Amino acid sequence: MPGQTSPFNDRLRTLRRAAGLTIEQLAERSGVSARAISDMERGHSRAPQARTLAALVGGLGLDDKAGAGLTAAAKQARFPSPAGRPRLGEPPRGVTDFVGRQAEIEIVRHAARQAVDGDGLPPVVVVHGQPGLGKTALAVRAANELRADFPDGCLHVDLRGVDATPLTSGDALLRLLRALGVRPDQVADSDDERCAQLRGILHDRRCLLLLDNAGSEAQVRPLLPAGGRCLIIVTSRRTLGGLEGVLRIALPPLTREESAGLLRSLAIQAANPQTAPLVDQVTDLCGHLPLALRIAGTRLASRPQWTVWQLIERLADAGRRLAVLSAGDTGVATAFALSYAQLPAATAQLFRRLAHIPATDFAAPLAAVLIEAALPDAEDLLEDLVEVGLLQTEGAHRYRFHDLIRLYAGERLSAEEPAGTRAETTERMNTWLLDTAVVAGRWYEPEYGGLPDGWAGLAPLATLEEADAWLRAEVDNWLPALRTAAADGRNQLVADVAAATHWYSESTLRWRGWWEVRRLARTAAGALPDRRQLAFHTSLYASTAVYLMGLYEEAAEAAMEAYRLAQSIGDLREQARALSAAGIAWLNLRRMDDALWAHQTGCELADRAGDHDLYVDHVVGGGHALEYLDRPDEAVREFRRALAELDRRPVGARPAVAVRAHARYGVASTFHRAGRREETLRAVEQALPALIENRDDDLVAFVLILQGKAQAELGQPAEAHANLTRALEMLADSLPSGLENEARAMLPTLDATGAVEAHAELTRALETLAGESPA
Repeated sequence: MPGQTSPFNDRLRTLRRAAGLTIEQLAERSGVSARAISDMERGHSRAPQARTLAALVGGLGLDDKAGAGLTAAAKQARFPSPAGRPRLGEPPRGVTDFVGRQAEIEIVRHAARQAVDGDGLPPVVVVHGQPGLGKTALAVRAANELRADFPDGCLHVDLRGVDATPLTSGDALLRLLRALGVRPDQVADSDDERCAQLRGILHDRRCLLLLDNAGSEAQVRPLLPAGGRCLIIVTSRRTLGGLEGVLRIALPPLTREESAGLLRSLAIQAANPQTAPLVDQVTDLCGHLPLALRIAGTRLASRPQWTVWQLIERLADAGRRLAVLSAGDTGVATAFALSYAQLPAATAQLFRRLAHIPATDFAAPLAAVLIEAALPDAEDLLEDLVEVGLLQTEGAHRYRFHDLIRLYAGERLSAEEPAGTRAETTERMNTWLLDTAVVAGRWYEPEYGGLPDGWAGLAPLATLEEADAWLRAEVDNWLPALRTAAADGRNQLVADVAAATHWYSESTLRWRGWWEVRRLARTAAGALPDRRQLAFHTSLYASTAVYLMGLYEEAAEAAMEAYRLAQSIGDLREQARALSAAGIAWLNLRRMDDALWAHQTGCELADRAGDHDLYVDHVVGGGHALEYLDRPDEAVREFRRALAELDRRPVGARPAVAVRAHARYGVASTFHRAGRREETLRAVEQALPALIENRDDDLVAFVLILQGKAQAELGQPAEAHANLTRALEMLADSLPSGLENEARAMLPTLDATGAVEAHAELTRALETLAGESPA
């Protein structure tokens, strides 16, 4: 046993003296350092590895018998009887119901193979992640599996990195040296000497070091060996980014299947296959966090009278969930609190105020608003939270909470900040979100199309693409902010957001959120004294009812309400806008004469108002009314007139793209209805580029259906089948339409036609072969 004399120590010394060699002479002959030989003879280190032992046998010039005796003594020293082995530093007991993590364990296995091969520096694996993920359980599992590959010891040190007073590196060195058999009186006094002592001992050893719960790089760095065939596994809530040349495993939550497996292994109520959907609900409420799942499973198992549904009822209350997920001295909130307690004041303030954010993910500018800080300072604080495992990154520039950590942040917010401060923070956040939404949305408005003069906001909105990206990324934040503003009676702000996103909504028509935006804006405008705003937002509401919801009767009524409002105040533009929505609704209700009147009247009103965008829009609408009135030549003339007006009138860039697409589509649709197949195909070819430029997937799909139907009727079943199939795939998430139904009805016929053609082709081929002589 290291630190005491043993048969190997005595035999090595006896054999050296019998050979008449000093320690220095044996070192020169064998290539083993004099320090190492001296330590072995005095029992200050364990017996050597096989290659070092072979070098000593050669240096001593031993015959086979003497060499075998020294080897046997070395083996006895390296693997003493269990009763004599030191028990210091033994890893903690592993869990018996460990699930999943196979990919992560395989990474550790690979590192172990590298360590045993002895190529380069001993590998270091850092397992990091948020509290409760089972980092220690994974490390212990891997260590127990691999300990046979490291016969010189599997040593564990809890560095207590999240305690108020973490273990110092000097104390950690002392524990490791004692676990390696160094007597207390032989341990060096200074940390630097202890570090060198540890490295010297490990240089010729095969040990596995489990450095658990590390709090910083400074704790870990002195404990890492510089040589030898060792493996080091470090667990930490931090990424320990300052450690170089290490392999990092970012531990994620368990998968749903793994979570369910863990819960079933803990509680018999969850093992019943009939409870599978309920078990999935429990795992979701636990955020797939192993610690939470273990507590929930244990709570269920200790109460056999409970059902899984009763556990769900307790967990479903977000205000009580963290309290439910606690047992004895263990709890999810307790685990989070250890990390929270270590945060500096500014970081702790940001952590709890992030609970104000309604969405699951967010970007740094919103964090800066919450704490009224400069953007670079907020980014630094967010990265600090990521480093300690209290926040996760989501892509390149966004962040998110784990669900349970979010609840904990909310608890801290309520406990540590007064209600008045919380209300001020919420209002500041919502105002910033809505003001930014207005600026972003106005990039799409013909009369704006850029940033307002002198605007210096936190969000990147320097281009239309950036504005689009912000509106999409933050929609789950600015829409709740709009709801709050509406509930608080901030009616003008609600109306401004809806107006500013008017043109933006044209490129995102499928998003169901526009229905709520329009309803809120219509109600808000009704509370304002400006009747023009009410007419405007009622028209937008009507358009959304048509395009998004398919509520044509309601849309027509709302549109005519807006028209009468605009008439009462003499606003020609709003009259024209209202008639646009009415015309579209009546087209869908097959009230074609009403639709034609609406668009022709609207065209005249828009012309008088000088609104060229609405003018060309009404020309296209009138074309569709004529199309459905079976007046194809007049309809095509109207669509082509709209295209010509785009060259004559100063129509805004974005409206021009939309009108060009709809007019081109109208020509193709009119030829299709008139049964003019060749002209339909030519019109489709002209329409597709404009439709693609307009980014309207529904219209692209509709024109592909027109193309497919024409191809089918012209005897091109394969081409028709391909176009119709593609169109139906594009319309999978859209409202049902007559064209879509026609395409679905036609596909089986095309399949049958294709089969008949294939059979005929095969028959012709066989007949041809039958007439040929054998080769």
